[in-house]
Amino acid sequence: MENKTQSQDIFIKEVPDLSTEPASLGLFGLAVAALLLGVTYLGFTESGTTALLIPWILFFGATTQFVAGLLDYRRKNIFGFTVFTFFSMAMYSIALTAYINVFTDVNVDTIHYAAGLTAVMIFLVIITAASMMANKTLFAIVVSVDIALPILIAHYIWGIDGTIAGVFLIITSALSFYAAGSILLNTMAERTILPLGGPLWKP
Repeated sequence: MENKTQSQDIFIKEVPDLSTEPASLGLFGLAVAALLLGVTYLGFTESGTTALLIPWILFFGATTQFVAGLLDYRRKNIFGFTVFTFFSMAMYSIALTAYINVFTDVNVDTIHYAAGLTAVMIFLVIITAASMMANKTLFAIVVSVDIALPILIAHYIWGIDGTIAGVFLIITSALSFYAAGSILLNTMAERTILPLGGPLWKP
């Protein structure tokens, strides 16, 4: 009986803690979604193919960040939980808006879309300040989104060209891939392989 109990204890101890570091998952999801959006706004895709964005935004941009946010909630990481969950909701909204625009007869008012993006941008101001207390790479990711969003808002309200926004979304994607890879490799190696840089602000 004692041997059986010891075996069970050993087995339980060997089960990996899946909530160890979910940031790499969330950042990989952001990287994929930002890449697809960036390519679209740069005009590399054919017009009328917006529907093809929906599954990528829905599963990578929205769902992976939502899962990462929930796992960060378990870890009591307020920054990761708030940022990943908020951005996942934004991505779900973008995907649903695209679906309504493509597959229904509803006349989508771009002012509503621009207002939603404006709300996201307001929250980004707070995220930008918080990211300064995290590390330089996360701060750079947030700043690149900070630049892209106002351009997209102007694009939907006044018809301004969204190419520059596409460029910064590609930059967001590249930085997110780097950050995700860095967190994954550094965590598994238990040492710094790809540096993220220290915090810019230590209040």
